[in-house]
Amino acid sequence: MRRDVVLVGILWILASLVGEYVVSIIDFYPLRAALEAEHIDQAIRTLMMLAVPVFTFVVVVLLYSIWRFRARDESEVGAPIYTNRTFTVGWLVVTSALAAVLFYNPGYVGWTFLKSNPTADLEIQVTAAQWHWHITYPEYGVSLKSRPIGFARLDESPALALPAGKRVKFVVTSDDVIHSFWIPALRMKVDAVPGVVTTMYVTITETGSYEEDAVFRVQCAELCGTGHSRMTMPVVILEPEEFEHWIQEQQKMQMEGMTEGDGH
Repeated sequence: MRRDVVLVGILWILASLVGEYVVSIIDFYPLRAALEAEHIDQAIRTLMMLAVPVFTFVVVVLLYSIWRFRARDESEVGAPIYTNRTFTVGWLVVTSALAAVLFYNPGYVGWTFLKSNPTADLEIQVTAAQWHWHITYPEYGVSLKSRPIGFARLDESPALALPAGKRVKFVVTSDDVIHSFWIPALRMKVDAVPGVVTTMYVTITETGSYEEDAVFRVQCAELCGTGHSRMTMPVVILEPEEFEHWIQEQQKMQMEGMTEGDGH
């Protein structure tokens, strides 16, 4: 039995080292376009690195047991298994310690970082409804409304434009049921709740668009009805000068629309 324990221990260490190496060198994550995204990805990497030894331990013990203690024929009865009190207590202590570490970092540390700077260069109001997004730039008097046309034709919908190098405050609510406002490239997500206003701060660091990468989109992340999968909107992140030009174009288009409406 002692030989089995030693052999399992060696296999576990080797498997854990391989797993930690893979996690440390491979970038599993999609494109990042916000400061918060970098911290969130690092938190996920930390969770994976802590999970590797636990995962490899379970897998190694399971596979070794299947190989070493399998029945040789149908008439063979396996040896009785008794509870090992030392192992049980040790497992409880180690997993409790891991949970405490995760509660502090990335839990408390990450939450503190995300809440540490309640200031913004730009405010964007977001109102969700089945099954579209209503976007308003109150500082500029510009409003947009997405079209629930599906992921494959997302480029046909108006785009949510954001300025790179700026900190943006999203003020989010809902007109009907609970939705969830999520932009994968930013990694940030906040619920849109009817009758409640929620906020989300994001520091934009990179330019990009839906045409370049599908992570640049608004996606409802809360099941909200039959049109949930179509509740999307393309996102474009522009340089500040380009963003100002985009705003001017939107203002001009809306003014022309109002003029045409008055004419009729």
